[in-house]
Amino acid sequence: MKLSSVLSNTVSVTGRAILEALVAGERDRERLADLARGKARSKIPALIEALDGDFTPHHAFMVRHYLDEIDQLNSVATAFDSRIAALLGEHQADLDNLDTIPGIGRLAAEIIAETGGDMTRFASAQHLASWIGVCPGQNESAGVNKSGRTRPGNSNLKRLLGTAAMAAVRNKDSYLAIFFRRISARRGGRRAMVAVMHKLAIAIWHVLHDHTAYRDLGADYFARRDPKRAIRRMIKEANSLGLTVRFDPITAG
Repeated sequence: MKLSSVLSNTVSVTGRAILEALVAGERDRERLADLARGKARSKIPALIEALDGDFTPHHAFMVRHYLDEIDQLNSVATAFDSRIAALLGEHQADLDNLDTIPGIGRLAAEIIAETGGDMTRFASAQHLASWIGVCPGQNESAGVNKSGRTRPGNSNLKRLLGTAAMAAVRNKDSYLAIFFRRISARRGGRRAMVAVMHKLAIAIWHVLHDHTAYRDLGADYFARRDPKRAIRRMIKEANSLGLTVRFDPITAG
């Protein structure tokens, strides 16, 4: 029998029903295939063909054992989920605020679990970033600061921030996406991603410390911060295309 060649999940509703029937003694292929539910019913002809084979009492014993083991693991997972929900109940406001940080989303509960949600443990946002291990090391020579490797830290949180950073930079019209592109143009994608992870750590500290939602600085943040530099960059890009531009202030109409 090759049930897995038809069903991607052999312990789905359809797969479980067929396996339970086989364990109970059913061997008629058509009756077994007719247990299919939902979209799997369109696969009944393929199921009939896949169920052509021997299913011995020993097979039934082993399948029963594995199904019971799966049920036991599911029961344990449910118990832990309930316990986690109970422990996080008092942090619901913090979870909601963390969810406003780009890329965090479903990772909020894990961040609370790793940090405890109490930012008084960390004197500043930089202390949290250093504890996680997303602060670049210092490498100074002859008065010149060079890039250093990130320090060891909380590997679980570093992994979570890496996942969040990759999701955050996909929003092309956000501050973090523009920040990533600016850094990657000078320092490369890997260093830029670490820089975004550092920014996320800073945001997490402020959100949990101040009990407030995240506020995106906007894709135009750098242009607003330094308008003259933004103008010089646009002029340089225009000149590289053989063009010249002139900027005139917009008069209130």
